[in-house]
Amino acid sequence: MRLHLLLALTGLILSLGLRAQNTAQDSIYVYAHYTKQEIYIPMRDGNKLYTAIYTPRDTAKSYPIMMTRTPYSIAPYGEQNFRIPIGPSMEFAKEKFIFVYQDVRGKYKSEGDFIANRPYTDTPGAVNESTDTYDTIDWLVKHLKSNGKVGIWGISSPGMYASMALIDSHPALWAVSPQAPVTDWFLGDDRHHNGAFMLMGSFSFLSSFGKKRDSIGSKGPAGFSNYGTDQAYSFFLKAGALANLNEQYLKGESILWNEMMSHPNYDDYWTSRAFLSRIRELKPQVLVVGGWFDQEDLYGPLKTYQALQKIAPDRVKLVMGPWYHGSWSRGSGRQLDSLDFGQNTASYYRKEIELPFFVSHLKGQGKDALAAATVFVTGENSWSSHQTWPVAEVRSQPLFFTADRKLSLKPAPKSASPYVSYISDPSKPVPYTREKTVLRGYKYMYEDQFFAAQRPDVLVFETEVLEQDVKLMGNIKANLFVSSTGSDADFVVKLIDVHPYKKGDKLSDCQCLIRGEVMRAKYRKSFAHPEAMKPNRVEEVRFDMQDAAHVFKKGHKIMVQIQSSWFPLVDRNPQQFMNIYDAADKDFKTQEHRIYCQGQYASFISLPIVTSHEN
Repeated sequence: MRLHLLLALTGLILSLGLRAQNTAQDSIYVYAHYTKQEIYIPMRDGNKLYTAIYTPRDTAKSYPIMMTRTPYSIAPYGEQNFRIPIGPSMEFAKEKFIFVYQDVRGKYKSEGDFIANRPYTDTPGAVNESTDTYDTIDWLVKHLKSNGKVGIWGISSPGMYASMALIDSHPALWAVSPQAPVTDWFLGDDRHHNGAFMLMGSFSFLSSFGKKRDSIGSKGPAGFSNYGTDQAYSFFLKAGALANLNEQYLKGESILWNEMMSHPNYDDYWTSRAFLSRIRELKPQVLVVGGWFDQEDLYGPLKTYQALQKIAPDRVKLVMGPWYHGSWSRGSGRQLDSLDFGQNTASYYRKEIELPFFVSHLKGQGKDALAAATVFVTGENSWSSHQTWPVAEVRSQPLFFTADRKLSLKPAPKSASPYVSYISDPSKPVPYTREKTVLRGYKYMYEDQFFAAQRPDVLVFETEVLEQDVKLMGNIKANLFVSSTGSDADFVVKLIDVHPYKKGDKLSDCQCLIRGEVMRAKYRKSFAHPEAMKPNRVEEVRFDMQDAAHVFKKGHKIMVQIQSSWFPLVDRNPQQFMNIYDAADKDFKTQEHRIYCQGQYASFISLPIVTSHEN
């Protein structure tokens, strides 16, 4: 029976052409070496969570447990239907662990009510993701033959559940890897950035994920797909204000969309879901993982590492590679379109970093020799290990904007023009990509910005040709002095590597995006208490652009672009102070914005420049 099943599975895979040879071999291996059972594990409040357990057939040894908890389904369901691969990668399957997958409370086949990013509460008797994880681990170590050690990993929302396992963690939990963990849906992850609503990704995601399920089962609610066009730009522009999207397309059925529209500011709804402050003690070893080109959760791993290393610096490590969301878990990681990194970065991570980390801490084999921070430096295309992040040999170097569109090490003299200006028209917003798509995608994270540089509502500043390499290893900040004819505005700042002309080179003349970020000006003083801009008065707007590890090579130029829309990646600002989620189409106004470049109002971008090469 087992042989017939394996042959049938192999034939199906080969006939479909799905990574045929490797997938067939992986499937044969997993079916031959593991058994699967599906059970309900009881929680302290009586609800039961649906759990799949893959156990090695070799019972001569006791293996540790590797677990992930997900709101995205542990499919395929059925004890004869196996995930391929099991675990973070096939290397884990061959190393042999007990692999556990669980539908979180209220999702798919698990009982209870689902609450996205469920707030943590320490009220006696209360349940949350921390208690559900604790109860699951407690059941597993008592009912399975294991070595008594548990590891947890997860990417994106499962990464968040991994992080939350650190709150009041179970004593059997020895190793945790939050990967691209959702961390703060208002300040920096995939729902908002600095208070600005990430429209395109949120609309598609919340149209399904935000709905209440009809019943407990193996299928979730369908999402919106009837765009009627291949161009998201025209779809969202035609739809108009955010309220129109709910009325015309979501029909009020997305609970999460409705909740977010009811909480436009950083109130208790958001802060109760920002769980990092709840982690006060760190017992397991932690490996935080992220990608420099992560279109969803670049903020999460950086801020998670920053918070955890303050608690127990000897127990937390950071890995950042040249990856988009979750791409380190599959493929070689050699390149992204025209960007060639010269090595198989994802394969290296899985075999030389992720697997040894868990083997060391769960099996006691080998030594966890990872440095505090292991980062891939784009531009020079090399891995770099450090005992601190940002690195110790870094200084914060301001590059000032000048009225003649240059980037300078010194503020412009007072005799120069005090500002540069542009007109921002919400009816003609700056597109975030030149790609024709209705899905957000990830290519915009490194896309050539030449298409935007040609617009009159995009300011372009750049250095002279660099005479030596400039290496960034740390946090980037935008420091703007602005004014507007309106009472609110968005400011998008993009840091760009301008490649020289080389005939036949794929990156010839490329204005490659290194980092881009948006700030909604009404939150310039407080995300909880927005404040109107006074028209035509100079205002200071500072914001975090996240971290980078990049080398601008000799012969290149550093460029910065500034604009006030990034559509439809980010929703449009009406450019007048109001609750944007209640705005009507008539509320969107054309305004003039100024960036000041002189004296006490000298705007600049702050770059973390390495003064000596630590390695």
